[in-house]
Amino acid sequence: MLQLIGAALFFIAIHLCVAGTAMRGWLVQRLGEKVYLALFALASLAGLIWLIQAYRHAPLQDLWGQITALRWLASVFMVPACVFLVLGMITPNPTAVGGEALILKGVAAHGIYRITRHPFLVGTGLWSAVHVVYNGDVAAAIFFGTFLVLSVMGPPSIDYKQRQALGDNWQQFGAHTSIVPFLAILQGRNHLQLAEIGWWRPVLGLVLYSGLAFFHQKLFGVALFVG
Repeated sequence: MLQLIGAALFFIAIHLCVAGTAMRGWLVQRLGEKVYLALFALASLAGLIWLIQAYRHAPLQDLWGQITALRWLASVFMVPACVFLVLGMITPNPTAVGGEALILKGVAAHGIYRITRHPFLVGTGLWSAVHVVYNGDVAAAIFFGTFLVLSVMGPPSIDYKQRQALGDNWQQFGAHTSIVPFLAILQGRNHLQLAEIGWWRPVLGLVLYSGLAFFHQKLFGVALFVG
């Protein structure tokens, strides 16, 4: 369990305390952007492997225990989680490294970014929250809670960095988008345009969901559906 706690703290630290603070700029100045990004990617991969391995070997200590009766609800929430994850991965991301060009061109607040400017982290947040609640044990709370923390604290951190770097251009983008899904649309700051998202991207999200549903028990020992 101590290994799991250490891995969780390391993974959160490199994303929030290094990439999410002025330390990033300090490291970039001394190492260069490419070297920094390469080292950060290696550290992230190493941290993820450590986290997964520690979780696999952590003892089972119940908090509230598995809520089997809510498995159907967990399965339902996994649908938008998979769709947001896929949309965030395959749609050009204005909040990612190199995505500043989309903001500068004024075309960033389109497609899925009309709904939320952080679709991948929204999907990750849903996925992790579902697993924390459903599993109900200490190791799962630490493992999935790590990603939940990053999903909640990551967007404001990313927004701050982009705001500092892009100034008024970011302000315009932020004024037409929101972290919380659909909030900017409900507030009248943007409007939904499903045609910009297309049909095939959500379908890929459903394919991911179907694959997880089919292989979940074989891979993780728990069926996604009751029956």
